[in-house]
Amino acid sequence: MTAIRSFRGQSPVLGQRVWVDPSAVVIGDVTLGDDSSVWPYTVIRGDMHRIRIGAQCSIQDGSVLHITHASAFNPEGFALTIGDEVTVGHKVTLHGCSLGSRILIGMGSIVMDGAVIEDEVILGAGSLVPPGKVLESGYLYVGSPAKPIRTLTAKEKSFFSYTASNYVALKDDYLAES
Repeated sequence: MTAIRSFRGQSPVLGQRVWVDPSAVVIGDVTLGDDSSVWPYTVIRGDMHRIRIGAQCSIQDGSVLHITHASAFNPEGFALTIGDEVTVGHKVTLHGCSLGSRILIGMGSIVMDGAVIEDEVILGAGSLVPPGKVLESGYLYVGSPAKPIRTLTAKEKSFFSYTASNYVALKDDYLAES
């Protein structure tokens, strides 16, 4: 069984220099931007709606990315979109939400249907972003439900590009080994 699978005539589209671990599964209408990486035991399931992941994103071990299908209850459904330079920590669930660019999603967090996380946000480990909630740019959020704790420092903001670059270099090592 291959890690990258078509479904209902839709095949994942991988940008340049993308690495998907053989134990991960990427299905259907999914686009992964240049220099992005998908780590062990991750599931990215674009089977009933689209998933778009930008450049230099890292989707860490054991994460689940899915959508909300269109129905009588939700005529448009919710696609999943992720901007550039986003680091998604281990065992994160992203479901039918929209993430901007330069974001860190802490380990074990859950972001639900219709939620929006604007650019330059840190979501602390184990946090829950409920359906439809908007996390505004420039803050650290923690908790269940996630609440703003404080504005981000300049050092924290510089970390977004640093961690994205770090995972690009690591996935390049994995690509060289395979």
